[in-house]
Amino acid sequence: MRKDFLPFAKPSVSEDVLPEIAESIKQGWLAMGPKTIEFENVFKNYTGATYALSMNSATAGLHAAVASLGIGEGDEVITTSMTFAATVNAIIFTGAKPVLVDIDAKTRNILPENIEKAITSKTKAIIPVHFAGLPCQMDEIEEIAKKHNLAIIEDAAHALGASYKGRKIGANRGAKHLTVFSFHPTKNITTGEGGMICTEDEECAENILMFRQNGMSKGAWNRYSAKGSASYDILHPGLKYTTTDLSSAIGISQMRQLDSFNERRKQLVAFYMKELADVSSLILPPVVPNDLVHSWHIFTPLVDIEKAGISRDEFMAKLKERNIGTGYHYQALHLFSCYGQLTGLSKGSLPNAEYVSERIVSLPLFPAMTDEDAKDVVQAIKEVLK
Repeated sequence: MRKDFLPFAKPSVSEDVLPEIAESIKQGWLAMGPKTIEFENVFKNYTGATYALSMNSATAGLHAAVASLGIGEGDEVITTSMTFAATVNAIIFTGAKPVLVDIDAKTRNILPENIEKAITSKTKAIIPVHFAGLPCQMDEIEEIAKKHNLAIIEDAAHALGASYKGRKIGANRGAKHLTVFSFHPTKNITTGEGGMICTEDEECAENILMFRQNGMSKGAWNRYSAKGSASYDILHPGLKYTTTDLSSAIGISQMRQLDSFNERRKQLVAFYMKELADVSSLILPPVVPNDLVHSWHIFTPLVDIEKAGISRDEFMAKLKERNIGTGYHYQALHLFSCYGQLTGLSKGSLPNAEYVSERIVSLPLFPAMTDEDAKDVVQAIKEVLK
């Protein structure tokens, strides 16, 4: 058994970021400034987006994205129950209603046919979530959106570096189409906290630029610089959702390492898939189709609780006893009291999401993991499920 505890996730921040941070401190740019603009440029060049707009979290990014489309009271937005609370909170805080639909139990992603069934005259947008970093069926989802004149906001909190049929998640996909990323410490890159919205929709981008800066007119962020102006206008109510140059300095460094980070994640996943293939009471994630690139933010097998004879929670506890950390991503949202009441859904409403929610577990997966760490995880799992 391991002597030290192995967490399920751990950020990898190298010392090459220190000069970037020091430069911002020396120049006096601690809040949003030139490093943030540089980070946005690096990000849009990587994804192929026309606009990349930094936020202080992906939660803020989702909220700003929904608000930028003019969605509000009386509107509905369709999304999945198998996601983090931020996805639906962003809808709720615009005054709109989240409509939760069921998933594909194998991919954990939203099913296009369930989206189609849920559309009403009040529907204004779809938020597909690329669960664990596996892209959703975007061709089908985009066709539905076009047919019903709906906006799309891709929740790509897990999917930085993922690709769908040759195009990176975040690349331009037309008007009323936005993509939101997360830079939380567990994600594929981190800025401590942070997020990014990608789009080619100029109107949405303009709305977001103001929304993230308390509704101030464009360019107000640099009003204290030599080229800035102290005067500005408030065009509509907004919030303080901007990020900082210190965070952006970390982000610039992290972007240089993103591809190598994701390659290491892929290597670790390949090891898990091979070594755990004979564990009959563990249901592994599906094989990734050739036309998709999975970013492997998390590795989430299901515990076959009938075969294993123990619950998922007991499985996690037994791994913890062996110094192996795990995560739980996620409990289906409609099973929480808050969202059950808001949506009118209850246990039995979304059977696939509930099946997955009861069995899913996130195993340790991060770039700094060693081969020995991965072997320890496999050994512990085989001991628990023998």
